[in-house]
Amino acid sequence: MKDKLLTAPFAALMALAALTANLVLAPAARADITGDGVKIGVLTDMSGPFADSTGKGSVEAARMAVEDFGGKVRGKPVTVVVADHQNKPDIAAAAARRWFDEDGVDVVTDLVGSSVALAVNEVARRANKATLVTSSGSPALVGASCSPNSVLWTFNTRAQAGALTKALVDQGAKKWFFITVDYAFGHALEADTTALVQKFGGQVMGRVRHPLNTTDFSALLLRAQASGADVIALANTGADTVNATKQAQEFGIGRQGKQRLATLILHSNEIHSLGQENVEGLLKGSAFEWSLGKERTDWSRRFYKRVGLMPSQNHAGTYSAVLSYLKAAEAANADTGTAVIDQMKRMPVNDMFARDGHVRADGLHVHEMYLVRIKPKAQAKEEWDYYDLLATIPGIEAYGAPETSECPAVAGQKRS
Repeated sequence: MKDKLLTAPFAALMALAALTANLVLAPAARADITGDGVKIGVLTDMSGPFADSTGKGSVEAARMAVEDFGGKVRGKPVTVVVADHQNKPDIAAAAARRWFDEDGVDVVTDLVGSSVALAVNEVARRANKATLVTSSGSPALVGASCSPNSVLWTFNTRAQAGALTKALVDQGAKKWFFITVDYAFGHALEADTTALVQKFGGQVMGRVRHPLNTTDFSALLLRAQASGADVIALANTGADTVNATKQAQEFGIGRQGKQRLATLILHSNEIHSLGQENVEGLLKGSAFEWSLGKERTDWSRRFYKRVGLMPSQNHAGTYSAVLSYLKAAEAANADTGTAVIDQMKRMPVNDMFARDGHVRADGLHVHEMYLVRIKPKAQAKEEWDYYDLLATIPGIEAYGAPETSECPAVAGQKRS
């Protein structure tokens, strides 16, 4: 009887202790969305050579993703802030550090320019924040300089060059010469294309390099012409590609000449600037084109109403990455860098940008790529109707097997 009298109060006391413990621990178990909500920083080129293919379009794409998600994560608001990195890694790193340390920014996106992306990735890793690299494609971002806090979303140089390279070599264009922008992205694009040219039975006749934002390509084009190459490949992007393409036409290089011009990255806005009639027949590899499917077309027309041009692959990639980040933050109930990125690696990607996409352990977003040809202007049904789809390249073919990753954290491991 005595044991029963002691047991009852003791059981009640234990129940009260358990309830108290649950109340104390509950806040840590609930939402881990820190601060006043989720802050997304779009760090981009607002006025330089990449402004049209990134810039204000990337800002609006991020805002569209926030709006389409509903504007809140776990009941807390999502806001977008913007800065211009001026294509300088020191300015980009300083802006990201200020955002992380003082302004409560949780994730940074766009990051056009490989040196910019690499610098900000390191700042984010130290702060345990996240980066969504949507406008750069250097393999170092998921290779030797990979970070558990980052994803490379839209493309990489291997995928960008692959379909185009094989198509041209198969047509008999086996001798290549490169005009390459002299920074990490250009070097990687040249190296990946060179490897594919050689793999498919071609050879490289030579290469020249130029600074970012070059206006006069005449001396470089003369050297390329003199090489006897079948293909003069532009391993650059943005204003550099536009300037080089215009001047190549003056030298008789292009679809009408004996030497073909290969623009390894060419965005819709750049075709618009060059004039469709001047680049018709060119082939290009692409991660996204606005006219490839109703869902993409509908989204792109919404984008056009806000920005005044059709989206580049960088704009579409920014939308997709931000939307996926918000879905992952909601699912993970967190906004810290590794927590959300880890969740993104567990979630399939199906939206207007990617079908059956997934993020590998090294942070590379694997998805379909496309080989397209710029159609004659006479065949265009409307303004911005530039492309005929020639081939769809599966993600595993475009990006390679995960076992090829050079990311130190995952190299040699079996990965999905």
